[in-house]
Order: sequence, then C-alpha cells, then structure tokens
Amino acid sequence: MTSPAPPVVDLAELELVYPVEPPVTAVRSCDLTVRGGEYVAVVGASGSGKSSLLNVIGLLDRPTSGRYRLDGIDTTGLSDAERTELRARRVGFVFQAFHLLPYRTAAENVMLGLMYGGVPRRRRAALAARALERVGMGHRLHAEPTTLSGGERQRVAIARALAVRPSLLLCDEPTGNLDSATARTVLDLIAELHGEGVTVVVITHDASVAAGAGRVVRMRDGVLTEDRTTRMPST
Repeated sequence: MTSPAPPVVDLAELELVYPVEPPVTAVRSCDLTVRGGEYVAVVGASGSGKSSLLNVIGLLDRPTSGRYRLDGIDTTGLSDAERTELRARRVGFVFQAFHLLPYRTAAENVMLGLMYGGVPRRRRAALAARALERVGMGHRLHAEPTTLSGGERQRVAIARALAVRPSLLLCDEPTGNLDSATARTVLDLIAELHGEGVTVVVITHDASVAAGAGRVVRMRDGVLTEDRTTRMPST
C-alpha cells in the first residue's frame, strides 16, 4: 500500500482578521491540507473569504493567527524578504486579468518570472521557450500580448507560472475574462498539467470550473468546509 503524498499546503487553525473598525474576520479557524499532485477547487461567492484565503496561501498576506506550512516550511516567522523569496520559487500564480506586460514578448514575460524566481540570466531564454512549448505557445515566442487572444494570453500566464517549476499552481478565477469555448480550452490545459503531476489550487465562484477538480472545498463567511473529495494522490 502506497503512502499519501506529502503536503504542499498545510493550514492549521488559521485566521485572517483585517484591522479595520470594526475588525473584519475574513478567514475563520481554517484547516486545509493539499497534498502533492492534488487538484483542489475553493468555491465561494463574492465576499466569502476565498480571495483572502488565496492571499494567505500565496504568501501575499500574513495570517493573524494559526500556522501555515508550504512544502513543509513553517512560514509563520519568516521575514518579508524570506516570504518573497519563498513565494517566487514555490508558488506560480495565474490571475483572471493575465498581468502580462503589454510591450514585452511572450518569451520576455516568462523570462521576467524566471528572473524573480532567481534563475540565472543565461538559462532564462531556454526555460521560457520550454515553458511556452509546454502550453502550446511555442510558435508565439516573439508575439506581444496585444496581438494575442485572451486564451493565448492566459496560456502565456500559465507558462510564466510554471517556468520556475513551482510546488503549487495557484489560479484565481483563471477563466473569468474568457468566453466559454476559450475557458474550456484553458481548463483542459490545467487538467492536463495536473495529469503531469502539478499540484493545483483554483479559486472560483463558478461550479463549472470547480467540476474538473478532484476535491472541492467551499468558503462561506470565512469558514471552509469540504464539499467533495476523490482519492488522494499517493507516492
């Protein structure tokens, strides 16, 4: 019998409180484990706390209390610089709005991600080309985002996220700006990458996006509950 894969994301009694007046508790006593090779969807309506949870998992916000281990590393006591370095090397982000520099080529956008990930300059071009090939964009290496379709831009964004070979691909409403046919193509690509062993967490309000995940967890009023689970990946 094989053992479960080790956790990539491990949250224990985690809370995030925004210090406004009155204070707003965005995430309430959250426990969540995402093991290597899993595909997890976090579903919730606007204001449910799912974006706040994404910010914590992506090391963009510090939790107010509780514990967060990323790849076994306890992030609680890390400095801002250490958190930035860990995020750059371990987390690949895919956003609804793509966040590509418009007057840089597809390859240059991916190389910028590699630069922030600490990859030496001499290796960036080859790694960027390889990442773009992986997502079916090898023929548009020198195209600027303004000449690409929405689906192509999202593929470049996914290539940028994957180029540093992160532990976690974290997707925030990755099809929110796409038509239904293009969205299906992007979701098929994410599923394909997951099939190759990439650990994926998708934040979404759309049940059709969540349908492709192996696990679905639901956020409501800052509380996380398990909705649907399939078999855990094994090592």
